[in-house]
Amino acid sequence: MSIPARMIAIAVDGGAGPAAALHPVEIDTPVPGDGQILIRVAAAGVNRPDILQRLGFYPPPPGAPSTLGLEVAGEVAALGSGAERWTVGDRVTALLGGGGYAQYAAVDARHALPIPAGLDAVAAASLPETVFTVFANVFEHGALKSGETLLLHGATSGIGVTAIQMAKAAGARVIATARGADKAASALRIGADLAIDTTTEDFSARTLAFGGADVILDMVGGDFAQKGLDCLKPGGRIVYIAFQAGGRVEIDLQKVMQKRLTITGSTLRPRSADEKARLARAIEATVWPWIAAGQVRTMVDRSFPLAEAGSAHAWLEAGTHVGKVVLVP
Repeated sequence: MSIPARMIAIAVDGGAGPAAALHPVEIDTPVPGDGQILIRVAAAGVNRPDILQRLGFYPPPPGAPSTLGLEVAGEVAALGSGAERWTVGDRVTALLGGGGYAQYAAVDARHALPIPAGLDAVAAASLPETVFTVFANVFEHGALKSGETLLLHGATSGIGVTAIQMAKAAGARVIATARGADKAASALRIGADLAIDTTTEDFSARTLAFGGADVILDMVGGDFAQKGLDCLKPGGRIVYIAFQAGGRVEIDLQKVMQKRLTITGSTLRPRSADEKARLARAIEATVWPWIAAGQVRTMVDRSFPLAEAGSAHAWLEAGTHVGKVVLVP
């Protein structure tokens, strides 16, 4: 199949705005550079950072496309020089710096992974952003080990459903919080050992009653910060990947010192190409076997046509989803 000179992508009207500001545009099809592959996109994942970029708060890193989209799945359409691992026609899923909401996307060949056997493109497009984030933050920064307990917030988000399954695959116990009884019930079905509805219960007290947490994956911040420190075990680690309830918090440093706690956090998108390549290799070695064994399953809540990216963003912002939202060109 020939590669067209022009393609459809999704842009934000005016550069920033509400979900309704997303609209299709015709732009040049990217040409893969040295060490890159061009992917004919069959599906693209939708993520919270995309919403932040749409609102003007999360600009793409230098050299990345200005259009949205951090993960795709499809087939290799063309190779740049030095992309020896792949051949045209290979089925891949990949982590991008941007530009995934499109018919084609160019990406560092080292940031692509083979689509696991048995998965279609829609399922595979739900993997990179969440798996890379969970692996880097829960298993590397948080150093979660078999037999330990992970507490995570946002149990039914894309990150949440992935973190529950990856932690269980690694032999850890999981406490998951969610807003609402239905979401808490979903967390239990996904595999959490304890699910807490934060609209009716104090997650810190319930976690302490369960024995405490060794690692916390926090995307909330705000008043969850001190409560998290309260329910960590001695030597515990709390890892921040977002702060939906506020990034400026007041904490008791004496408790941090007394319990020898570690507070850390990270973002994925600004990391160097070499660092993302390292993560991709580690994930393929560790997480892809979990997927092959059925220990980690993809969970796609809903898919939307590429031209309806605004509706996909509105659905994600409504917060009723369980798992990932995906676009299909």
